[in-house]
Amino acid sequence: MKDNWNVGTGVTFGRNVDIDVRGYFEIGDYSHLGDCEIRGNNVVIGKHFYHSKGLRVGGGGRNGPNANLTIGDRCTMHNNFINLCEPVVIGHDVGLSEEVSIITHGYWQSVLDGYPRKFSGVTIGNGVIVGYRSTILPGVKIGDNCVVGACSVVTKSLVKGIYGGNPAKLIGKIEPMNKNMKIWTALQILHDYRILCDSDGLDPSIEFLVPTKAMVDDFTVDLLTFEYSGTETAQTDHFRDYLRKWGIRIYTKRPF
Repeated sequence: MKDNWNVGTGVTFGRNVDIDVRGYFEIGDYSHLGDCEIRGNNVVIGKHFYHSKGLRVGGGGRNGPNANLTIGDRCTMHNNFINLCEPVVIGHDVGLSEEVSIITHGYWQSVLDGYPRKFSGVTIGNGVIVGYRSTILPGVKIGDNCVVGACSVVTKSLVKGIYGGNPAKLIGKIEPMNKNMKIWTALQILHDYRILCDSDGLDPSIEFLVPTKAMVDDFTVDLLTFEYSGTETAQTDHFRDYLRKWGIRIYTKRPF
């Protein structure tokens, strides 16, 4: 490990990790960074980060003093491209689907001949999901809890809502559930988990605790607050990992 690296507890790496930054590199506890190429000035990644493989950070301008990347806690990324000419700030609980690109500069022909150029950072708030093959252009700020649909091109800043298209436009709102609907949905989650357990040859004790707590063997999860307690086992890992398909991401010290 290099002197300018700070690697947290329980961090794992893929076989082909190529990191070369001018300043410092940091990755938080219980994170996994798969095969990747990372270039830039300073790169800071939070706790419980998960990356499958194929991430590329850098591109044109990667050696400049503004080439800084900050990623919050509990984020997930795949074979994404982050053009790091200007600062990119990504909040907590953010997901970048496969082949999402973030661009911080654009130019080609001479500006003295009237051609455009733009150099501007990108900020993504907390709780954002960006769909498959979407592109985020320079200067964009995506607010907390936005949903960006697949193959979208984000050209302007967004506030909370569901967006899609080229350019991305508001196509839906995030509607909160009432108490009865939350209970009904929680019951559906546990019903589907019982079916999965039957398919996998498992027979755990599964109990629903009103209003929105679930208990599997001796492991209890609050499906609203994501708080948990009790004894973790391979069976409770199975349940915890299943909950991710419902957007209920429980992070413990045990790996996925």
